[in-house]
Amino acid sequence: MEGEVFLTPTVAVCIVTYDSAPDLPGCLEAIGRLDHRPLEIVLVDNASRDGSLEIARRHAPADIPFEAVASPENLGFAAGMNAAIARTRAPFVLTLNADARPSPDYVTLLLARADQPAMKVGAVTGRLVRPSGELDACGMRLTSSWRHLDRGSGERGREQFPRPERVFGATGAASLFRREALDDAAVEGEIFDPRFHSFREDAELCFRLRERGWEVLYEPTAFCEHRRFNLPERRSGMPAEVNRHSLKNRYLLRLYHQTGGNLVRTLVPTLARDLGALAYVLLRERSSLSAYSWLWRNRRDLLRRRRIIQGRKTVNVERWFRVDGIPI
Repeated sequence: MEGEVFLTPTVAVCIVTYDSAPDLPGCLEAIGRLDHRPLEIVLVDNASRDGSLEIARRHAPADIPFEAVASPENLGFAAGMNAAIARTRAPFVLTLNADARPSPDYVTLLLARADQPAMKVGAVTGRLVRPSGELDACGMRLTSSWRHLDRGSGERGREQFPRPERVFGATGAASLFRREALDDAAVEGEIFDPRFHSFREDAELCFRLRERGWEVLYEPTAFCEHRRFNLPERRSGMPAEVNRHSLKNRYLLRLYHQTGGNLVRTLVPTLARDLGALAYVLLRERSSLSAYSWLWRNRRDLLRRRRIIQGRKTVNVERWFRVDGIPI
């Protein structure tokens, strides 16, 4: 219609940092090169000891509104990201790790993919690649042992996952979320569950998005470099607290979302995985034993949250234990 003005939506880039000083200059420079406007940046720093907050302020792009929030304690990724998202009302949120470097057209391509009138799109993720050239993530998939894996992780080449697809989930390292979807999936005002602290919190959010009928899409032309340090094969070298949260959160994920039918269908592989994890902790990682006692002490609160989540479900996600992706 002549004279009609079409406005592009504001995208809030939300970042949570913890001793991220080496990564922040490159991350913020990459944000400054994004071709989408308008943007805003909200950064929550989890009591870093390496000057992350000062470096972030120093390297923030001059032409993009920037807000930095200092937390007096390490809230973890989940609560930190909730605090960042709460400080913006932008209709789209790009969750971004400090070690991620989105290409200039990353947000533009994700927004274009999100514009699917026939679909209820809640999140879109791109093709994440490690600096070494290996794939990092092309969306997230589920296995029958209740693992959530980044598709293509560690693979080399450019031919994998060439088509746009519906996928189970999107990594919190560099994914675009629709604000309406985040608000709809939130439980008691919490978008990411702070009980997770760090690790697996993005998979749990994707369960709730899908259980509320929101789609998660993968756009192969949107590239983002992601260094990623926390990998399963590096577990022995990761901080004890991270490993403890990782163990705890695998059970939280199932406690919230597993159904009786799924329990029966996945009992053998999940039980084998659980027994293997217990043996590993007893023999090599006793610092993680407290994860089990934490789950027991908090069982009433966790079961109460499960009842809320299960009571709000409108869609069964069982199919995602059988497929890696569905062409759009």
